[in-house]
Amino acid sequence: MAVNTSAQSPLPVGEVSRLIGGWIDRLGAVWVEGQITQLSRRPGAGVVFLTLRDPSYDISIAVTCYRQVFDAVADVVSEGARVIVHARPEWYAPRGQLSLRAAEIRPVGVGELLARLEQLKKSLAAEGLFAPERKKPLPFLPQLIGLVCGRASAAERDVLENARHRWPAVRFEVRNVAVQGVHAVPQVTQAVKELDALDEVDVIIVARGGGSVEDLLPFSDEQLVRTVADCRTPVVSAIGHEPDNPLLDHVADLRASTPTDAAKKVVPDVGEELQRVQALRDRARRCVRALVEREERGLAHALARPSMEDPHRMVDERAEQIAALADRSRRTLRHLLDRAESELAHTHARVVALSPAATLRRGYAVLQKADGHVVRSPQEASEGEALRARVAEGEFTVRVEDRAGN
Repeated sequence: MAVNTSAQSPLPVGEVSRLIGGWIDRLGAVWVEGQITQLSRRPGAGVVFLTLRDPSYDISIAVTCYRQVFDAVADVVSEGARVIVHARPEWYAPRGQLSLRAAEIRPVGVGELLARLEQLKKSLAAEGLFAPERKKPLPFLPQLIGLVCGRASAAERDVLENARHRWPAVRFEVRNVAVQGVHAVPQVTQAVKELDALDEVDVIIVARGGGSVEDLLPFSDEQLVRTVADCRTPVVSAIGHEPDNPLLDHVADLRASTPTDAAKKVVPDVGEELQRVQALRDRARRCVRALVEREERGLAHALARPSMEDPHRMVDERAEQIAALADRSRRTLRHLLDRAESELAHTHARVVALSPAATLRRGYAVLQKADGHVVRSPQEASEGEALRARVAEGEFTVRVEDRAGN
């Protein structure tokens, strides 16, 4: 329950410590699971001191127990082991420290670990973290590879050597971390986050050599799995050997059976790529050659046609037809001209026969007054009037002396 205090009525430190102890006593005995990080068994001492740590959240708590309690599991429990402790919280008032007084310690067996991992696996799979559609494709040729591994480890050497052997120009951004023990989960998680935050990193490899189930347990931690699931950069899991299968393998975008296999899957082999390029060049060359040969055959077939072999043949054949048509046209035109000429001559003869000039040639004359008016009647001429007489060969002037018919 809350305590009413103020600046005017504060509680003494001892009272606060006593109240805290009372509240802690109300918790009662609890079962706690964790990993032993520190173990102190002083010779002759009746109490054993150890530190129990939660690797997922980087939280520790001190645990004490009587020697006989620890001696019951001393043969199978050491630093780094995961245990289940039945303990009661204790508050040491003089120093204001919280600890657990263990009454029983049970080592976590492999069977229990596997069962819990399977349960966690089903839970994460139900959330969709292992779904294939979430997997991101790896770049064909990464320019910078992030590598999370143990310092000077065989996994680091295998990845670097195989990758550089396959593609000498490849570059790495390495993060050396603890890959087992209580510090593995927070360090690996932090390293993955740092590499994912770098824009120039194209892919991240998390690598570790083989080991026991307990050694590989950090790579099945829920916190690490969720961190990898949230990465925007493709992540490759290369943990242990082929039979090893931590949960990181399921959430990663690609699982490699070994660190060496990871290098082969992430980095292309320059020799193989050169062979592939050469093969593509050869294929392209064959395709072009086949195309040219096919067009050459088509051209030869076209040239073998009569019209192409003797191009003037068609012109010569048409020339005879044109000549015949020209002769026919010429004859037709000549006939038309001859007929038109005959008709013109006939018409001309009729015109000549009917023309006044022909009449004049027969001895007739045309009399015209001075104004050119033709005299058709004697009454139209006056005595003494000068008239112009027009005959076939010319004209002359006459004068009227007497008009016959007066």
